[in-house]
Amino acid sequence: QVQLVESGGGLVQAGGSLRLSCKVSGRTGSSYIMGWFRQAPGKEREFVARITYSGSSAYYADSVKGRFTISRDNAKNTVYLQMNSLKPEDTAVYLCAAGGVGVRGIEYEYWGQGTQVTVSS
Repeated sequence: QVQLVESGGGLVQAGGSLRLSCKVSGRTGSSYIMGWFRQAPGKEREFVARITYSGSSAYYADSVKGRFTISRDNAKNTVYLQMNSLKPEDTAVYLCAAGGVGVRGIEYEYWGQGTQVTVSS
């Protein structure tokens, strides 16, 4: 079993920045690809970014490319999502996920509870 706990969400003005963290515990010895997804009210869950276990490869949704950066510190069992130039349309609950390989939420086995990000205009 793997447990994921997100933190770092909050309220920020458009153009601002936030850094989300996802603390991983449990079977941390496994080589999990880690992903970030988001879900806005009334919308489907949306892929944001994912990163390989080594951190050498990352992939982003077009909507966040160039503004968001995913990274990980395996010594701290933590994955990060640095979000810059935030827009009101980035407002959503952001969820950390593990155990998948692609961009579909259904592929991921483990999920955190989410952290709310609200961007005001």
